[in-house]
Amino acid sequence: MFNKFKRNKAQTTLEYAILIGVVVAGLIAMQVYLKRGYQGSLKESADSMGKQFSPGYTTGHYETTSSTESSEVLANKITVSTIPTDGQTSDKTASESVSTSDNEYWWK
Repeated sequence: MFNKFKRNKAQTTLEYAILIGVVVAGLIAMQVYLKRGYQGSLKESADSMGKQFSPGYTTGHYETTSSTESSEVLANKITVSTIPTDGQTSDKTASESVSTSDNEYWWK
């Protein structure tokens, strides 16, 4: 009877080892698909940001125009300046272009 118990215990250990081996083999086989899924979602996130900044190949032109209307009154040797709230305007126009990645050099 003692011999039979030892055989069942060894069989149970062997079954656990095979089960763990099958699970590990399944995870290794799925590793390629998990990596591709992660890389795809990372690329989708990067593409949703628009054009990327490229040092040396990004050019931009910014122009800011400001105007202010004011009035000054000199009375009793004191100058009083007044600027109405609607008397100030500021406009900013910009353009930016990013070259294609063909011009980039990546060091390995």
